[in-house]
Amino acid sequence: MTQFSIFLILIVFVAFLLVIVIMVQNPKGGGLSSTFGGGGGTQMGGVKKTTDFLDKSTWTLAVLLLALILLSNISLFSGTATDSFLDDTAPATELPTETPAE
Repeated sequence: MTQFSIFLILIVFVAFLLVIVIMVQNPKGGGLSSTFGGGGGTQMGGVKKTTDFLDKSTWTLAVLLLALILLSNISLFSGTATDSFLDDTAPATELPTETPAE
């Protein structure tokens, strides 16, 4: 298994955790429903305070996801030149030179 595959699996796992943590949080604002009168029974500010654990875990997972994406990009292009699809070792074709007409 290559480094990129390991990073890809970790990225998917962290992204899944991030979605779960975001979905668990209570909304702080009313969104569009309160703007158009649908949030009449709720407070204007939404929930008073989201727990510190969910806030910190959201930021931690977001930073971890960004770091994993950057590391996977570095590991993808840190291989040898023969492994890269940007390889520039193809033989160059030379254009035929014109000979002067006599």
